[in-house]
Amino acid sequence: AVYYPAGQTTEPLDGATVAVPPSHMALYTFAYNDNISFQWFAPAGLTRGVVQNASAVGHITTEGEFKAISLTQGQRDAMYTAKLNPITTFPGQGTIVFGQKTLHSTASALDRVNVRRLLIQLKKFLGDQARNLVFEQNTVATRNRFLSVVNPYLESVVQRQGLYTFRV
Repeated sequence: AVYYPAGQTTEPLDGATVAVPPSHMALYTFAYNDNISFQWFAPAGLTRGVVQNASAVGHITTEGEFKAISLTQGQRDAMYTAKLNPITTFPGQGTIVFGQKTLHSTASALDRVNVRRLLIQLKKFLGDQARNLVFEQNTVATRNRFLSVVNPYLESVVQRQGLYTFRV
């Protein structure tokens, strides 16, 4: 995923104001999202997309100074169409990550950050469980051992709104 624009924040060591790349704000927002919900919830919008580690968004001028900007709705819409996630400031609501598009080449559920992160999580879990069964006999007992771990986990993902249903 790609985010725009850069941000302005305070350096924790000496209190200096510094410019940070958009990835700085986006990754912090991912962590905030995961702290209050789950990876499969969108790290964007007014609930989970609040940027807590920047005081302004903008860019560095040719003179080397940070210039705060405010993206219009038209600019945000054009950016989103181009798979660029806007980070913008809404009066009274703060700085917000207002998009979650990935660079996936075709329009599908996979072009959303939250869906991609869910799939990464599931792939890791299923891979870890399958690794325990490598070189085991392909028997009903082995398959049942796998299912006895995988099905409860996937059911917990359903209960936490990550999936609607599943079949192993």
